Amino acid sequence: MSKLLVENRQIVIPGDILAEGMDYLPAAGSFREDDKIIAAQVGLVNIGGRLIRIIPLKGKYIPKTDDTVIGIVKDTTYSSWFIDVGYAYEGSLSLKDATSEYIERGANLSDFFAVGDYVIIKITNVTHDKSIDLTMVGPGLRKIRGGKVIEITPYKVPRVVGKQGSMISMIKDATGCSVFAGQNGRIWIRGQTPEAELLATKAIEMIEAESHIPGLTDRIKKFLDENKVDVVKEFKEEAKE
Repeated sequence: MSKLLVENRQIVIPGDILAEGMDYLPAAGSFREDDKIIAAQVGLVNIGGRLIRIIPLKGKYIPKTDDTVIGIVKDTTYSSWFIDVGYAYEGSLSLKDATSEYIERGANLSDFFAVGDYVIIKITNVTHDKSIDLTMVGPGLRKIRGGKVIEITPYKVPRVVGKQGSMISMIKDATGCSVFAGQNGRIWIRGQTPEAELLATKAIEMIEAESHIPGLTDRIKKFLDENKVDVVKEFKEEAKE
């Protein structure tokens, strides 16, 4: 008879036995040894049906095709930009994937995206030799203007977003900020006031630090309620788009 030895969202370390028997299957961060499923890394247990995976508490971003991320322009050539997406290798953005507008040959590419600019960008391909292809052509993909960009552990992004966007919507409603969470752990916050941006930042940092503790949603709601800021209606409506 199979037996589950851990609870969902329990913190485990490498070597911990998660389940016995053949009814459960190892997924990311775990492996099978004989009839046991064992943790391969430190993290939170995630049980989905028969699958047992470990969500790392920390870790570097691993790019995947179709991820939407926040990148930083690092360099330009005569026909492309090199973008830091938080990985060991930079991504490449070609002219044809940079914009739907026509760019004349010989144009100064820095007039479009300069070194140091933040951009919301999509990964279109990751090759076996770690080459990353990017695009800026698509809904919501654009250069970031105003606000601030913070970084958290990429694996905590789903907790910041919440189920069906519930957590990030709560932060937007309470602060009036526009908040975009890239899958690489970079988060863009743009508010009407520095106080609003600071409150949204603190809420997100709180989520990152306490994501493994039960009752997170209630604690974040209490924190936002206790530290209310004046929300400009027009900006709040923009943040819901």
